[in-house]
Amino acid sequence: MDHDHVLGWVQNYEAVWRSGDLDALGTLFAAGIRYSRSPYSEPSVGLDALEEFWLEDEGETFTVDASIVAVDGARAVVRLHVRYGDPARQEFRDLWVLHFDDDGRVDEYEEWPFAPGDRVQG
Repeated sequence: MDHDHVLGWVQNYEAVWRSGDLDALGTLFAAGIRYSRSPYSEPSVGLDALEEFWLEDEGETFTVDASIVAVDGARAVVRLHVRYGDPARQEFRDLWVLHFDDDGRVDEYEEWPFAPGDRVQG
């Protein structure tokens, strides 16, 4: 796995997210994907479960800025700033921790979302 592959994957993710083309999820994610919406949530497992989750946000207007933080073997970390609505009514700073299978699809996805006003622990 390298920086260019991860960046291309993120760009494809955004394109699929925008298009709502659930059939394209299989080009991004392995059949047995373990998709966690936060570090403490139980993951959605499999493409069918992932489709159900993606349907929740269907048709939502958003902007996204993403940058690759790190790539180490099959694992990558991506930083994102996502704004929902126009004008923006909700936003998140996010980290995605991704693991890629041998086919270049993500088989583990863990999201660390943080919204304005979220309380910092510590």
